[in-house]
Amino acid sequence: MKNRASFFVAIRYLWGRLHEGGRYLRGAAAGIAVSLIPIIVTLIVADGMIRGIIDRYLELGTGHLQVFNWFDPEELEEPAEKIRGIAGIRGLWPEQQSVGVLVGKSGKTGATVRSVEPSFWESGGGYLKTLAGVSKPESDRDMLLGENLASAIGAEVGDTVRLMTIRTNPDGRSIPRMTAFTVRGIVSSGYHELDALWCIISWEGGRGILSPELSSTSLIVKIDDPYRRADSAALSLYSALGAGYGVYTWKVLLRSQYSSYESTRQLLLFIMALVVIVAAVNVSSATSMLVIERQRDIAILKVTGASVRGVTGVFLWGSFLTGLSGAIIGITLGLLIGNFINPLIHSLEALLSFFSNLFHGGEVKLLDPGFYLETIPIIIDWFAVFLIGCFTIFCSVAASWIPARRAGKLKPMDLLRKY
Repeated sequence: MKNRASFFVAIRYLWGRLHEGGRYLRGAAAGIAVSLIPIIVTLIVADGMIRGIIDRYLELGTGHLQVFNWFDPEELEEPAEKIRGIAGIRGLWPEQQSVGVLVGKSGKTGATVRSVEPSFWESGGGYLKTLAGVSKPESDRDMLLGENLASAIGAEVGDTVRLMTIRTNPDGRSIPRMTAFTVRGIVSSGYHELDALWCIISWEGGRGILSPELSSTSLIVKIDDPYRRADSAALSLYSALGAGYGVYTWKVLLRSQYSSYESTRQLLLFIMALVVIVAAVNVSSATSMLVIERQRDIAILKVTGASVRGVTGVFLWGSFLTGLSGAIIGITLGLLIGNFINPLIHSLEALLSFFSNLFHGGEVKLLDPGFYLETIPIIIDWFAVFLIGCFTIFCSVAASWIPARRAGKLKPMDLLRKY
């Protein structure tokens, strides 16, 4: 019995009349499709969350690379001149970062003080949203505050706040220093964990109040393709700068966050994969039922010269087509739902909030903006989708191997006596 004949018999069993065994295989295909929908949606949401958060860190936080001058941390002009001539460099900015205590009209809290040239925020890829006021400091005493930080101290645009920093005397003693700033803007990156403690001042303003010994000074570098060219760009910077400089890619600077996100993603996909494996076991059950119901067909095929391999191939082809059909339907529906995940989440939040308000509850948020993005970017990893489809089909065929092999070894005379 040729493979082509086995294939067409399997198609008849899958898409033929229900009483010919199609109900078993179609039910198994539907189970596979249902199991694939959540894994595809999880993949899209997880990749979108990770990419959206990392993009914000790259464009508004660490940059793509950072360069440190170990011999003279304050001297950044010379390395900047060397870097500007390297191909693929999109921009570079000196930054001085420290910590301080910010005092407002209704409270005080710790803050991360970021002193950087205003043009850095203009290069943020549109991720920095100005909630009130302006989007960059315009003088040495202007300040921008992160949304959460402004709320913590009760600051609004136009208010005067005081920033306490530590400076070191020539004799080595550390003493506090209070500096008054005017709040010119309240900003947000869309990810509160990133900008919750942001206190942004100009580069010149930071040079005047931040102690070099108690702050970190570096060059923030942005390149054309940070996801694929970060390592090669780091090698180019090393070659151009020579000894005495440290060059760190975003993969090193964000190693802990990125590893945590990836571990969570892999764990979610693993849990979803278990659901797919369970659905694949249903293909084995469906194949066993099909073998029992179509024993007369098996006997006729055997009598007409079908080999063990040919009969086994009928049911293996049937499980393959079942897995393929379920994978196509499930992946298609998963991609469709994943592409509209944001309006679906917002609609569900609105519905739950409506019922919550009926019982005097508060607004319902499925994704807490303190930990998640307000809007999930739609990122589809087509290679991962392809692997998921192949894994599903493989599990379907592997699970049905034993009943298919058993069908191939049935003796035709025993079947004919039975029927």
